[in-house]
Amino acid sequence: MAKVKTVRTKNNLWSEMKRYKVAYAYIAPFYILFVIFGIFPIAAGFYISFFRWDGLSGMHFIGLENYLNLFQDILFWKALGNTLIIGITAHIPILLGGLALAYVLNSKIVKGENIFKTIYFMPMVTSSVAITIIFQNLFGNNYGLINYLLSFFGEEAVNWLGGNGSLIKVAVIVMFAWKWIGWNMVIYLAGMQGISNDIYEAAKIDGAGHIRVLFNISIPLLKPIIVFTVIQSSIGMFNLFTEPFILTNSSWTGGQNNGGLTLMMYLLNKAPQGGTAYGYASAVAYVITMMIIVISLAVYRITGEKETAKRGENK
Repeated sequence: MAKVKTVRTKNNLWSEMKRYKVAYAYIAPFYILFVIFGIFPIAAGFYISFFRWDGLSGMHFIGLENYLNLFQDILFWKALGNTLIIGITAHIPILLGGLALAYVLNSKIVKGENIFKTIYFMPMVTSSVAITIIFQNLFGNNYGLINYLLSFFGEEAVNWLGGNGSLIKVAVIVMFAWKWIGWNMVIYLAGMQGISNDIYEAAKIDGAGHIRVLFNISIPLLKPIIVFTVIQSSIGMFNLFTEPFILTNSSWTGGQNNGGLTLMMYLLNKAPQGGTAYGYASAVAYVITMMIIVISLAVYRITGEKETAKRGENK
């Protein structure tokens, strides 16, 4: 009986496909391209990560050796530490700044809402290379604007992009946060505009100020959107490359003492830019992917558990 049902199901499925063959023909190009340029590179990269391969000669199977060597590499941990410091520190102004700007524009506290939205969002559509060159001049040692302003307070010039390399991350954090605040602001603003005005009016009648409305109404109702932006910014954190690369004068090692080295710079330095260790680079790529997945699931689970706990308390 089970075999008969299986045959009938397959026949029904095939008959349905024949019936809507024109529709399937229209959507087929997308799936074909997705398999070729999406699924195949993912599967091939995972396969290559178990081999030693320079891209030209034969592939030699080495099992988990690439992954073991990766976790034993001090430079990898340096890149991971720099990436996490830059990302976590920059997330504070990105989230709070984006929420504050969105609330100001949504509350009509300032006039010219469209002008400010354009100004704040402009960093996202501006070339990263152009922005990085500007910040390179801002943080310059001899002719930088920041050191020029510090001179008015009697401070000596700070070698932001050189020295022992410890201050390179400061420049990257400032630029990374400045770029993403506008993006988060637009997303939060769209979410706030979706909240019923009756809720805001009721809060005003109860005498709630702007700060109380922001933290007690806007942020709780925007929690799903905030989780989305945190995950999105985390992905951007692990993909950080252009800004520290140009700030350190196109150095694949992240400048002095690897102060600006990120995971993406570390990966590309192995292959295809700095070397030809494609198997090792594939292993790095999959480790980064797993980190993104773990962080995304952790953020989602933590916020989900808090939401479930609150619902239980309300009941």
